Amino acid sequence: MRYRLAIFDWDGTLMDSIARIVASMQAASRDVGWGELDTQAVRNIIGLGLPEAIAALCPGIDARQAALLRARYAHHFVTGDTGPMRFYDGVESGLTRLRRQTDQRLAVATGKSRRGLDRIFGESGAGGWFHASRTADETLSKPDPRMLEELLVELDVAVEEAVMIGDTEYDLEMARTLGMHRVAVTWGVHAPSRLAASRPVFTAETAPELFDWLQG
Repeated sequence: MRYRLAIFDWDGTLMDSIARIVASMQAASRDVGWGELDTQAVRNIIGLGLPEAIAALCPGIDARQAALLRARYAHHFVTGDTGPMRFYDGVESGLTRLRRQTDQRLAVATGKSRRGLDRIFGESGAGGWFHASRTADETLSKPDPRMLEELLVELDVAVEEAVMIGDTEYDLEMARTLGMHRVAVTWGVHAPSRLAASRPVFTAETAPELFDWLQG
C-alpha cells in the first residue's frame, strides 16, 4: 500500500450526489424568497460546510433567513424527489479491496453534517468501511485542515503516511496546508485545471484507476 491512511471526501468523490445537492439548494433558496441560484454557483460550493456554502451563495443574507434556508435544504435533501444517489462505478469494489488490507486505515472528511453523514452511512451500508470520519459541523469547514489533523491523531498516523482524496480544491488545499499528499479525482465538481493548482501527487480519471494507484 502507498499510505497507511486514505482519507476520502464524500460528495462528488465517492457518491454521485451532486444533482441532489444542487436541486435541494435551489429549492431551499426559492422557499425562503432568496431567488434562483445559478447551478454552477451551487456546484462550486459543494464540499464546504453548509453555513459557509450559504454565506458564499447568498452574500448579505441575515441570520434568520440563513437558518431557514439551512432547514429547507435539509428537508429537500432528505425528503425531496431530487434525483437518485449512487456510488460512482468502481467505488464499492475499490473500498472493499482496501478494507481487506489489515494495516490499511480508511476515513472520510466531508462538508456534510454528522447527522447527514450518519444517515447516508446507514442507508448505503457504507459506515463499516471506514475507521473514522469528520464532518464540518463537528470541527471546521474545509479548506481549514483541522478535520485532517483530528483524523491523524485519532488513528495515530503521521502526516507523511496519509493521503487526502477529493474532487474539489477545498479538499486538496486543506491537505496541502498540512503537507499531506493529495489525490485529485476529475469526475466531481471542480475542473482538472483548478485541481492542478493544488499540485496533487496523482490525478485519477476513474475510480478503478484511483484504487489501483492507491494499492500501488
